[in-house]
Amino acid sequence: MQHRYRSFAVIAALLVLGSLPAVAAEANVVASPNGQVEFRLALQNARLSYTVAFKAKPVIETSALGIVVDGVSLAEGAQLGKAERYRTNETYPWYGVHSTAVDRSNGAKFQVKHAKTGTAYTIEARAYNDGIAFRFIVPGAAGTERVPDEATAFRLPPGSTVWYHDFEGHYEALHVKKAVEEVAAGDWAAPPVTFKLPAAAGYASITEGALVNYAGMGLQADGQRGFAARLGHTHPASYPFRLRYKDDVERMTKPAAIAGTITTPWRVIMIGADLNALVNCDIVNSVSAPPDPKIFPTGLKTEWVKPGRAVWRYLDGGETGLEGMKQFADYAHELGFEYNVIEGFWAKWSEEQLKELVDYSRQRGVGIVLWKHSRDLRDPAARRKFFEMAHRAGAAGAKIDFFDHEAKEVVDHYEACLRDAAEFKMIVNFHGANKPTGLSRTWPNELTREGIRGMESSKSLRARHDATWPCTRMLAGHADYTPTVFSARRNDTTWAHQIATAAILTSPLLVYGGHPKSFLENPAVEVIKAIPSVWDETIALPISEIGEVAAFARRKDDVWFLAIVNGTTARTVNVPLSFMKGKRQAILVRDSKEGPAAVDVEKAVLGPEQSMRIEMQAGGGFIGRFSM
Repeated sequence: MQHRYRSFAVIAALLVLGSLPAVAAEANVVASPNGQVEFRLALQNARLSYTVAFKAKPVIETSALGIVVDGVSLAEGAQLGKAERYRTNETYPWYGVHSTAVDRSNGAKFQVKHAKTGTAYTIEARAYNDGIAFRFIVPGAAGTERVPDEATAFRLPPGSTVWYHDFEGHYEALHVKKAVEEVAAGDWAAPPVTFKLPAAAGYASITEGALVNYAGMGLQADGQRGFAARLGHTHPASYPFRLRYKDDVERMTKPAAIAGTITTPWRVIMIGADLNALVNCDIVNSVSAPPDPKIFPTGLKTEWVKPGRAVWRYLDGGETGLEGMKQFADYAHELGFEYNVIEGFWAKWSEEQLKELVDYSRQRGVGIVLWKHSRDLRDPAARRKFFEMAHRAGAAGAKIDFFDHEAKEVVDHYEACLRDAAEFKMIVNFHGANKPTGLSRTWPNELTREGIRGMESSKSLRARHDATWPCTRMLAGHADYTPTVFSARRNDTTWAHQIATAAILTSPLLVYGGHPKSFLENPAVEVIKAIPSVWDETIALPISEIGEVAAFARRKDDVWFLAIVNGTTARTVNVPLSFMKGKRQAILVRDSKEGPAAVDVEKAVLGPEQSMRIEMQAGGGFIGRFSM
């Protein structure tokens, strides 16, 4: 009966507003191909709102939906017109949790008119089997500038549990876990914001996709289970931004104008019955534009866009000079790794010295990635000069650092760097970065970005964090966590835990934080060498629980890996091996009774009909490799 009354109310509101033809309430629903996910657009007191449901249970309760242009809320006094229906149904290659992504949805473009100003615009919504996405398109004449802002919110159901962190470290922070009722008004939350629905109704996560020509979206709590979307100019300046760009803090608080048509990023809500559904969700990249074939002739598989693993002299010691980096190239070669990331000390070398390192490394099958401060690349001429020089010297890519903000001009800077890098056929790793938003689909040369509190943070306790980010931050896309450090930096985790993080992480440029010599001397070196940087299939296993334990089964070609990182409580788990087929030669790396700075390595023959009993210490872990 409630739905019937709501429908009558919507129809009545449309008839009163006139102008555009009234549309039955059911026409304002977009349902997923399997019918289990539903986006419902509505008018309440002539104001736009929406709800999202999964299996007929609320995921987002009635929430404000809207856009503000030049200070005018186009959601107030809105009139709904007809909806143009369409479908998406394609697959495409991907360097993510799997090698083939799926874009399958039912979509609608709702015509809307703002009664007072006469502004006509579109709300475009898509419903996927694992979530929804929506955006606003406000037409505008070329050369005409207007300033957009947000008027959308996300109200979570009572009894939800939410994981989030603030912007003080930009996107490098530890998630807190709270009942949604305990989230205080004014709290900031950096997407993705993941939440567990009450009554075992599933999981969801809020983020954005196709962030281009716009400020990034953060969320701010209202203290009443709601999170309001906030654009980058309103976000509190992070500590790293205040530290490096104190003269820019005030300027970044000014909203940015958009020329011509305003097309917002997609607001994305991933939804699933379990964590595996969220981990395998492709919406963020599916709503993003595919690569330009003129720049990437074979798309993701363009020859010079090469995923791989990298050594890195920064966290764990080693010589910094030319000879020291030649030694790191030797280490990379011995490990079978494809890259060596060189920090800023290279800038003191001559171009001839840089080329000497590049040539030496190339003979060993190792590419060189050069660190650069993003501030030095703001000027287009300086940016082009850097990439031209790096290309001339034969470098494979660039690690560009210290963005630290999500205002529009910073977002634009990412794309400018990727465009110029692509011209010179160079891969990119962004650090001091915001969350991924699918830009790496449009620009496949972005192989990873930070946007996570990785191993650079030496004082962070690791165990709970490592059991949290696989099903929170990683839902947005790849991350440069720089995993696997055996020294004291590993904090409250074991060696087995550290190795397992490399196999749970998704990072097509997989940069290791530990000294490569420590890998070569580790009893588990055979497994470390075998961990790939890209995957064909990923399964988040049922024993996974955010903040407690993350357990992934992952396949590359015909080889399976089972990786588990444990939180702060010792536990024993039983894992069925039914994810694989046929008898396998297994190498198993376990926590050692000798202590956290040791591993037990064993070999066995195991099949899919068997289960493994795995004991893990607090902060412990496990990794196994299963090959035919």
